[in-house]
Amino acid sequence: MIKLPPLPYAYEALEPTVSATTMRTHHDKHHAKYVDVTNQLAVEKGLAGASLEEIIAQAEAQGERKLLNNAGQAWNHAFFWTCMSPQGGQPAGELARLAQEAFGGLDGLRARFVQVGADHFASGWVWLVVEDGRLAVVDTHDGETLAHKPQAPLLVCDLWEHAYYLDYKQDRKGFLERWFDNVANWSFVEAQLAAAQGRQAPWRFGLAA
Repeated sequence: MIKLPPLPYAYEALEPTVSATTMRTHHDKHHAKYVDVTNQLAVEKGLAGASLEEIIAQAEAQGERKLLNNAGQAWNHAFFWTCMSPQGGQPAGELARLAQEAFGGLDGLRARFVQVGADHFASGWVWLVVEDGRLAVVDTHDGETLAHKPQAPLLVCDLWEHAYYLDYKQDRKGFLERWFDNVANWSFVEAQLAAAQGRQAPWRFGLAA
């Protein structure tokens, strides 16, 4: 059985960028439901006791779409909580160098991240990844996850309406701009970059960052 991970900060810690009301609903209702359904389906498919990463890999290999969608959402949300911090911060060191190389600096990275997220049609996720040694911004639809893909995920923002609608209504771009500026966890991004470069272990579901 996988467990719903607690938030790494208080519900109100990300205010005013993300309200405590949004965080309570998002974590305690939406994320909890994905975890519950994943556990139910994993038992039915003989995967009880497997890690979430193993469940995702097996669900994809076996074409179990419902399990894959729920397990992917469980993984994505846990990663998303860790991608936010009340301290925010700025890219530094190797991360800043790669951002300069790929996007012309932090402003270019911000513009690309916000554009891809704002232009994404319907539900999904916008990611900063390492691909072939370079930074890139990609989007995924619905419950698709990068937990087991060649791109190494560094940062993600949730594009489903339940992530922002209570606070921003239909203004997804405004949400993405404030999210990137105020709560993106650059210390975590740097740790994920180190993992992508083989300097430490990557984040895994159920393990502290």
